[in-house]
Amino acid sequence: MFLLQAPQVREPELFTRMPDAYRRRVRSSWADANRGGNPVDSFLEGPVVGDNGELFVTDIPYGRIFRISAHGEWTLVAEYDGEPNGMKLAGPDTLLITDYKNGLMRLDLRTGRVAPFLDRRNSERFKGVNDLVFDSRGNLYFTDQGQTGLQDPTGRLYRLSPSGRLDLLLSNVPSPNGVALSPDEKLLYLAVTRGNQVWRVPLQADGSVSKVSAFFTSYGPSGPDGLAVDEQGRVLVANPGLGYVWVLNARAEPVQVIRGPAGASLTNLAFGGSDRRTVFCTDSTHGAVLRFEMDVPGLPLARAASSKT
Repeated sequence: MFLLQAPQVREPELFTRMPDAYRRRVRSSWADANRGGNPVDSFLEGPVVGDNGELFVTDIPYGRIFRISAHGEWTLVAEYDGEPNGMKLAGPDTLLITDYKNGLMRLDLRTGRVAPFLDRRNSERFKGVNDLVFDSRGNLYFTDQGQTGLQDPTGRLYRLSPSGRLDLLLSNVPSPNGVALSPDEKLLYLAVTRGNQVWRVPLQADGSVSKVSAFFTSYGPSGPDGLAVDEQGRVLVANPGLGYVWVLNARAEPVQVIRGPAGASLTNLAFGGSDRRTVFCTDSTHGAVLRFEMDVPGLPLARAASSKT
């Protein structure tokens, strides 16, 4: 009888907490819809490591983007009427943001100005965009989650080309969330939060997708959220309902489990550090950023083609 080897279990360390001066304990329409009306002082998401080693995070209910220095010091970069979630660098001074309320937005880090990038498709609003990733050719993959789930499996996965062509790749996903690409960019990994799975999406040479399958199945009250991939092709999965980060090998076997502190909700993650071996992870429950070291560097993330920056 073949038995799987037990995964290595580790704990992250606290990198930094949002300062009390930035915390808000007021009612918000986002909390009404997503937190049962309970007021939340913040909800961190979308970590991105900049060219100078600083970390950027979003605060969804209050429309804020923060810069965090290497020493854990917080600076407010932008505050606007939106609900920013995922982010990726589109250029040295530009962040592209998936905003649940407004669609795709662009932030100029030099000025703090936030402007629309893609707010509608054929004059129709998105359900509520969630996360994004660029490939090496400048194509942008992003998820349109809204309030979909097993009761309404109509979440979407889109691809936006550098020329502006928008392709609908999937429209049957119960809560599409984080996205990440394999090292050879032939596969896209898709977090399906309410289905409690990570889907494996083969990307065909003609631009289509085929034979999409469930790569990994989790458990618990809330399924996979943010994703990242290392240079070996292992998939890191932030699982907020468990407070875990799964590290999955090519067979989708957990080889490591990073277990957050009691009550933690680990929403998203990003590789950083001088050698891309440090993983920064947002803990939305505590308004904190955790970190841990990996033995393999994360994949360097692609950016937008020059025509779109």
